[in-house]
Amino acid sequence: MNFEPLGKRVLVQRVEEAKTTASGIYIPDSAKEKPSSGKVVAASKEVKDVAVNDTVVFGKYAGSELTLDGETYLVIELDDLLGIVK
Repeated sequence: MNFEPLGKRVLVQRVEEAKTTASGIYIPDSAKEKPSSGKVVAASKEVKDVAVNDTVVFGKYAGSELTLDGETYLVIELDDLLGIVK
């Protein structure tokens, strides 16, 4: 994949959440919300706070979806990131 975000943006791949609860109840896709966390795949040169492979949390409606090589990613501005999971 050849993609480098411009400005203060990062390319994030959503992290899939579990399909069952802790007690073993199956959650159908129609009842699940889109995950609000993901792994940083690429970052622009202007981004210093976030690195590739960091897991970040973002708002429900943050970013713009982009499909590259059959995979769906989000391009998110640095200001729309809520935090980094350590």
